[in-house]
Amino acid sequence: MSTGPIPTDIQLHTRSRELELTYPEGEHYHLSCEYLRVYSPSAEVKGHGPGQEVLQTGKLKVAIKAIRPVGNYALQLVFDDGHDTGLYSWDYLYQLCTEQEANWQDYLNRMAAAGEARDPDVQVVKLGHP
Repeated sequence: MSTGPIPTDIQLHTRSRELELTYPEGEHYHLSCEYLRVYSPSAEVKGHGPGQEVLQTGKLKVAIKAIRPVGNYALQLVFDDGHDTGLYSWDYLYQLCTEQEANWQDYLNRMAAAGEARDPDVQVVKLGHP
């Protein structure tokens, strides 16, 4: 099993709802809980194959309430919305770090195309054409 670089330090910042990762080469990343939640590697989010992804909406205020190591290869993130089935391998976490800007823009584009909101307290009114 391939493993990406393993962070030398992982800190959860509860007030800003960010996970901070530091890597051996000095690389430093801040990933929002929302970003980690909407890109969960779980089947609930990814589906069971290409094209089966499920767009996660209303996750702006989601927080991580626990981080559990899984062997020497992954982390299990427990979110306060009850989601806890994604195992974030070192490879996948590093990919989320290095591809954050492109991933985030893709997510925003998909949300806009679906007419959905990031904020669970905002209801998007979808207007139809007669």
